Amino acid sequence: MPNIRDARFLILAANGFEQSELMTPRDELRKAGAKVDVATPDGKKIRGWKMTDWGDMVDADLKIADAKPADYDMLVLPGGQINPDLLRVNPDAMKIVRTFVESGKPIAAICHGPWLLVEADALRGKTVTSYKSIKTDVKNAGANWVDQDVVFDGGIITSRNPDDLKAFVGKIKEVVESGQSPQRRVA
Repeated sequence: MPNIRDARFLILAANGFEQSELMTPRDELRKAGAKVDVATPDGKKIRGWKMTDWGDMVDADLKIADAKPADYDMLVLPGGQINPDLLRVNPDAMKIVRTFVESGKPIAAICHGPWLLVEADALRGKTVTSYKSIKTDVKNAGANWVDQDVVFDGGIITSRNPDDLKAFVGKIKEVVESGQSPQRRVA
């Protein structure tokens, strides 16, 4: 999938996602010509969290249970404290995450988004980053946690917080356009 215009992305999100961590990748990837779908638990609009209070509503393209991982090239997991905590106990969301992990398709997770990868036991032996408050969770899941703006290891792209969105989206585009194997390590 060397052309971003041919790529399809699936974003999993629930109420309480960090506003910019969903909207920036969605909008930048769409602007580049990619097809991006937002899947929510019930297929309805969800409300973001914007720094210290509730943010904007975001339209859903489909219900998580209706998303077919085979239709997508990459999974994107925005953070926020509430969003990934709700999704990691959602069986349909976790089925999708595990399917992406098992298929070797790339996954991009920012901030608290790696919590879903912890739940899927997908971080063992990988170098990753995340929001600092879940650093211990990530390390306990067998990962080597580093404090960097973006990390790509074993098909997983991770970033720390909204300040890293430029590097996060840049790495997503780079991985897609280069056709890099998920097994190739790039920091």
